[in-house]
Amino acid sequence: MDEAIRNEVIQCLRRNTYVFTWAPQDLEGIDPDVITHHLNIDPRVKPVKQKKRHFGPEKDKIIQAEINKLVAVGHVEEIQFPEWLSNVVLVPKPDGK
Repeated sequence: MDEAIRNEVIQCLRRNTYVFTWAPQDLEGIDPDVITHHLNIDPRVKPVKQKKRHFGPEKDKIIQAEINKLVAVGHVEEIQFPEWLSNVVLVPKPDGK
C-alpha cells in the first residue's frame, strides 16, 4: 500500500474509533449472523480432532473468562459432540496480558 494512502487510512480509522467494538459486551443486541463465518467444507473430507491440550490453572482461568464473555453475549455456544475440534491458542497482548 502506498505510504500516503496508508497514512490516510490510519487517520480515518483514528477519527472514527467510536464505530468499532472493543469488547464482546459491546456486541450485545447485534445479530450474530452479521459476523458469523460459515466454513465451506467438502462433505467427503474426514473431520479432524486435535488432541486436547492441557494448560496450567492460570491459563485455564483466562480461557474460561474469555469463553464466559463470548457465551454471555451470544456469540459462541456450547456443543456436545463436535465433529471438528481445535485447541485454543493464547496470544498475549503487547502489554503482556
